[in-house]
Amino acid sequence: MKHWQLHLLVIPPILFFLIFKYYPMLNAVLAFKDYNVIKGIWGSPWVGFKNFQLFFENPMFWTLLKNTLKLSGYLLLAGFPIPILLALMINEIRGGRFKRFVQLISFAPYFISTVVMVSIIMLFLAPRLGFANIALNFFGMDSINFLGEPGMFRSIYVWSDIWQTAGYSAVIYLAALAGIDPTLYEAAKVDGASRFQKIRHVDLPGIVPTIVIILILNVGNVMALGFEKVYLLQNPLNIANSEIIATYVYSIGLLNANYSFATAVGLFNSLINLVLLVTVNGVAKRITNNSIW
Repeated sequence: MKHWQLHLLVIPPILFFLIFKYYPMLNAVLAFKDYNVIKGIWGSPWVGFKNFQLFFENPMFWTLLKNTLKLSGYLLLAGFPIPILLALMINEIRGGRFKRFVQLISFAPYFISTVVMVSIIMLFLAPRLGFANIALNFFGMDSINFLGEPGMFRSIYVWSDIWQTAGYSAVIYLAALAGIDPTLYEAAKVDGASRFQKIRHVDLPGIVPTIVIILILNVGNVMALGFEKVYLLQNPLNIANSEIIATYVYSIGLLNANYSFATAVGLFNSLINLVLLVTVNGVAKRITNNSIW
């Protein structure tokens, strides 16, 4: 076989996906069973859609769905444009050393682990000794228990996430900007275009395909919020707004050992993501002629 060495290189990643991705998906059948530890997944009795029905009839259903959609929607609306703006601004910096410095400062927070990030947030917003409340007290205002206010939870989660990931996300757009034909910039310069006009008519159209692909992927992950950060920031005072589907699956499935019900909830969550991904991909393909498939 010609080029058999290249085919051989593909085998390890294929095995990885088959063993660690596709094979575990077979266990999703647990959502349609009444799991028994002794009988195992395939030996447990079938119950059909009973677990899904229990979830839909659960008083927590609409609260979980609302909290998940609100938090993910907030993150998408606020967090999606900022890396684009950051990439455009960095691209306009002329000084090479200063440009690398800005990239380093904006990119570095991405490497902070979730646990450390939550610790920073808690220390910064601590009711008595946190920097935010010290600043409020300095200006004669009362201290605020930021993490104890349900209404503040989403903003704390979203803007801390934007601060941590915006620099990393901007790298993708910077790479797309680097691939724009230089003759377009020369033509814009000859035509007397201002810096803003160059961004509007050259930079943005040049990265539209990348923007569309990233938007599709982000919408496809609307329901797949990071469990770790939400769970670590969660407390009894903000639980009304911080309890999402991912944390509910953890508490029901692992803490309460209700594996079948938790699998059904997780499967429902994944199906919503799939529907959103297919829908947005179809709309994007029709409007911009850019899509994942």
